[in-house]
Formats: sequence, C-alpha cells, structure tokens
Amino acid sequence: MLTWMDSLKGRSMMRLASFTDEEMLNLIDLAAQLKARRAAGVRGNLLHRKNVALIFEKSSTRTRNSTLVAIRDEGGNGEYLTRPDIHFGKKESVKDTARVLGRIYDGILFRGFRQQDCEDLAKYSGVPVWNGLTDDYHPTQIFADLLTVRETFGSLGDVTIAYVGDGRNNVANSLMMGCAKCGVRYVCCTPRELWPDEKVLAEAEEVAKRNGVDIRVFDDPVKGVKGANVLYTDVWVSMGEEDKTAARIRLLRPYQINMDLMRATGNIDGRLMFLHCLPAFHDNKTEVTKDCGALEVTDEVFESKYSKVFDESENRMHTIKALLVSALCDRKGI
Repeated sequence: MLTWMDSLKGRSMMRLASFTDEEMLNLIDLAAQLKARRAAGVRGNLLHRKNVALIFEKSSTRTRNSTLVAIRDEGGNGEYLTRPDIHFGKKESVKDTARVLGRIYDGILFRGFRQQDCEDLAKYSGVPVWNGLTDDYHPTQIFADLLTVRETFGSLGDVTIAYVGDGRNNVANSLMMGCAKCGVRYVCCTPRELWPDEKVLAEAEEVAKRNGVDIRVFDDPVKGVKGANVLYTDVWVSMGEEDKTAARIRLLRPYQINMDLMRATGNIDGRLMFLHCLPAFHDNKTEVTKDCGALEVTDEVFESKYSKVFDESENRMHTIKALLVSALCDRKGI
C-alpha cells in the first residue's frame, strides 16, 4: 500500500525550504513506491478527475513530459499553457490569472522566470501550485536527483555531492538545500564571481548543521571534488542569460567535468557517479556547440559507466507524480 504524510495534502511547493526534512524524505520514498508500482504495470486512479494547469514561460523537455505522463498515469488531465495561449502577466495580471485558473483547475505547475510570479499564483489561486523552475529555484529537479542517488548507492547516508559550475543558479540553490535537508554533504566548486548568494548559503548551512553534515565552497575544482561520490553539473548559461554566453564559457572552462576531474575524487574505482539535470552540452552535435565542442561535461564522462543522467531524467516523472499525488489525492482507490 502506498504511504505518505497527511501534512502534504493541499500543499504548494515554492522551494524545498517549505518542506520539513521528514516531509522531503517521505516524498522521495513515495516516488520510489510509485516507480515500483508503475514498473509492475499498474496505472492507477489516484488523480482521477483531477485537472492540472501547466503554465510554461520557458521551453521544456523533461518537466513538461514528466508532468503530463505522471498525471495521465493516475487518471488525471493536464493542460499545457504557454504565454501566447493565455494573458498571463500581459493583458491580465498574474493575480487575476491565478484567480481564474484556481476556479477551474485542481492545481498549477509553473515553469517560468520570476519566483514572485510563482508565489503569486500560489497566493491567489486557492489551489496547490508547484514550482517547475524559476530563475531562483528548481525544486522538482532535486527530488529526482536524490532519488537517483538513493537508487544507485542504496541510501543517502555517507554521500558527498560536488556541484561543479555556476554556483548561484537555480539548480545549485535547490541542490544545496536538498542535500542539507536529506543529510547529504554538499560541495560547490565555482569561481568567486558565481559564489552562492550569502542568504541562500546561510539558510542551507543552518539546516545542514542540524542534520550533521556540512556545506563547503571551493574556487579550485580539483581540491573541491576530493572525496566526492557524485559530480553534478548544469549548463553554464541559463535560459534568459544568452547574452553572457561567451564570457561565461571563458570563466567556466576550468570547471568542465572530464575524466581527470572524475579521477580527482579519489573514488574512480569506488562509489562514484555523474549527474546532470539536462540538456547537456557534451559534444559538438548542437547549434551551441558545433563550433566550440563540449562545454560543462565531456562526451567521455557523459557516456561513461558513471553517468546516471537518463535514470535521473526518468525519475523526474516519478518524483513529480509523488508531489501531485501527495497534494491532490484523497486516498480513495489506494
């Protein structure tokens, strides 16, 4: 029988700090249960007659498809809405759009730019709202990351995750808090120009201390990754920052994850894996990399036995399903 905490019912998720440590671990466990259930061929009705709006300002492969399939797997309906489809923030305020959609839908997943827009949707819609990515945070991604680590190593205990790249982007912010809440040691390897925001770092450090782990920041990636079990990276240029591409590439070239950096962990023959939230610029097969080649990770690492990026990608569906089910299901039919 599926189990989860009653406190998750009706809950929005703006960022991981809104969950208790126990609630976060419970959601990862629920995702594992739902994944096993689906692998056994079960398509349930936990979201029967539930309708979820997907408001997307930014393009998406994983978040969009993971959410839509998660909803359909459990008998619900998802409606994909881009800016041209609705008046969101243009002819109509975010507040008014929230009040309209809240009368029609049971929940809203938002993927966009401003964190405040996501929070306003939650404030005024009257239904659960989930942050599918903003410029500040990417919480749904981190549930998938930590589920993948747990599956690979058997638990989240005695694990060190080293994030290498842009240390103040949305993924880094959320990964740092997710590790702190789940008792995972976190290392951020980033140039000083991209150091984590002081308030975000301090908040995560307080949580990490409570759970007996630490957070460290290095500007030397070779020193930083020593002892790490997971090397994690993201694209060097986030959506909306395309005008900074050339400068960002020059700044982050020394932070590319290659086999030399994998060896620098000291765990090349032990517990070691590579993660990336995707899309990844690991070869010269994209418009961005056709002239410059691999950026944040080499093809050798991306295609290696250490890479769990497609397990991680699949787990987006199971973890998003856990969020929706825990917030919307009335437990009938379990």
